[in-house]
Amino acid sequence: MRILIAEDDPSIAAGVSAALRQGGHAVDHVADGVRADAALKDTPYDLLVLDLGLPGLDGSEVLQRVRRRGSGLPVLVITAREGLRERVRVLDLGADDYLVKPFALAEFEARVRALLRRYTTQGAPEISIGRLRLDLPGHRAWVDDKPLELTAREFGLLEALAARPDRVTSRAQLIEALCSWDQELTDNGLDIAIYRLRRKLTDSGTQVRTIRGLGYLLEGVKEA
Repeated sequence: MRILIAEDDPSIAAGVSAALRQGGHAVDHVADGVRADAALKDTPYDLLVLDLGLPGLDGSEVLQRVRRRGSGLPVLVITAREGLRERVRVLDLGADDYLVKPFALAEFEARVRALLRRYTTQGAPEISIGRLRLDLPGHRAWVDDKPLELTAREFGLLEALAARPDRVTSRAQLIEALCSWDQELTDNGLDIAIYRLRRKLTDSGTQVRTIRGLGYLLEGVKEA
């Protein structure tokens, strides 16, 4: 999943970004509302973590602009502004969840998982392809009942392919899904990740098939 963090407090931004990256997500960070609005116009994200007190453009205005564009992007608001009236106001503007600072990282991660579970794969908690099962928000995978051990990058690759079952995903789409602004993935790095993922999917009833000139396809295969 690719997540945008719009937060002007460097320590909070660093903490939540590190937690999300450790969970296998690609994370971009902006520190003001103008850049947040621009990023949301240019990049397809799976989740927005939004501080209300942003400089340049208030977080409430960023949220309203997202909803006026017709986007159903899940939005988790994190703010120091307390009180029932404020929570009701922000939820009425279109936020999906609300977390008051200071908060525990464990609760933040749980809320992120809940939002992603609600909005990925049309609300389905799992995807099954062949004998492979995926819990996308929980970043877990199994072949039958045996856990599939994957690195964060390998899971991110599998996640990007599984989110488009029976549809071709281009190399550019895979690189975009796996990289944050401050990270880089070379063509060779993508090839290595695909090779390793294919090896781990052996005997899973699922394969990553190359569609020459177009990209890759995750599909179930018939087993003897």
